[in-house]
Amino acid sequence: MRPLLPVVVPALLLALATLSQAATLKATLIVPQDDPRLERSRVERAYLGHPGGPAIDALKVALDEGKFELDAAGAAVDLATVEVAGADAAKAAAAAAERGGAAVLLTDLPTAWTLAVADAVKLPVLNLSDAADRLRQQDCRARLFHLMPSERMRSDALAQYLVARKWTRVLLLVGSTPQDEQRAATVQASMKRYGLQTVASRPFKRTADPRERELANPLLLTGGATYDAVWVVDSDGEFARTLPYQTSLPRPVVGDAGLVALAWHAQFERFGAPQVSRRFARAHRRPMTAHDWTAWMAGKALVAAAVAAPKGPAAGFAQQIPKLVLDGSKGTNLDFRPWDGQLRQTMLLTDGQGVIAQAPVDGVLHPSNVLDTLGADAPEKLCKASR
Repeated sequence: MRPLLPVVVPALLLALATLSQAATLKATLIVPQDDPRLERSRVERAYLGHPGGPAIDALKVALDEGKFELDAAGAAVDLATVEVAGADAAKAAAAAAERGGAAVLLTDLPTAWTLAVADAVKLPVLNLSDAADRLRQQDCRARLFHLMPSERMRSDALAQYLVARKWTRVLLLVGSTPQDEQRAATVQASMKRYGLQTVASRPFKRTADPRERELANPLLLTGGATYDAVWVVDSDGEFARTLPYQTSLPRPVVGDAGLVALAWHAQFERFGAPQVSRRFARAHRRPMTAHDWTAWMAGKALVAAAVAAPKGPAAGFAQQIPKLVLDGSKGTNLDFRPWDGQLRQTMLLTDGQGVIAQAPVDGVLHPSNVLDTLGADAPEKLCKASR
């Protein structure tokens, strides 16, 4: 019998040569230290649109799912996590990661911290969680990419649905925080875009002061007007969750309670979504939220970039990010808009129990890509960064 050694050794040497030529895509996830969004009582309330757990959970799922593809390409992804206590610390962590050979940064941070990271490095930065429109508009950055849908995308999705149902007269309830005021302006821009009428805009406030009961009582807040729907803007989420079924008129509630526009919901039942949600739930014993989906998509982006340029170098990985076309299990290929770095995607409209509809809704048209009816379209862009 002829020995197998002469056959095995060349094959082994070829495999070793291939691995020696491959480069590892190094990435760093930067997250807040003692993240208040993940405080136990808030997570237990499971407000729609709020995180259900740390971003690293979904990233690990995506990297595990991509292992076969990485192995086949002779590629690898190495993900590190850094916790920071403020914008300055986030900036320092980003610079340290770049010096350490990171090719991509991922952020799960507040707006100012995200900008500090983007300004500190010359690397692609994947924003996992911040929906602020300013990051896509006047404060955009050339290498900043957004997996989380913008506030404008969420409000456009709801506006499309209200128009489709012919619920055109809207009572707007707005919280007292600066963030609520900014988001309310975004809602009004979407309503104007799709021809909805604001019958009234009223502030609300969570208070036990009897002198301000008209600001906290849903019946009083929603009385004295005729409307087809109530749109509530409540970034905190505590007031909004008490609003459905307590309005003066028997009308639907949308916005931050009732019907909510999200990137993902665990009860989405099409395009392979149940399998994605089950894999996540099996790994982490909790439902997959919209924040988990964006982190999962970031993990898929890392895998795709590593496979597309398995030999690197870091600049080679970085060049792949804006070119990626990804499958998000939402029925269509997803890619980044060239004018603001936002990931094009469908939106899911949910009441928390199931997915009621998707947006763009049927009948909404666009000259080139119907997904660009969600969020700031190219003619509306304020972003001056060159990509």
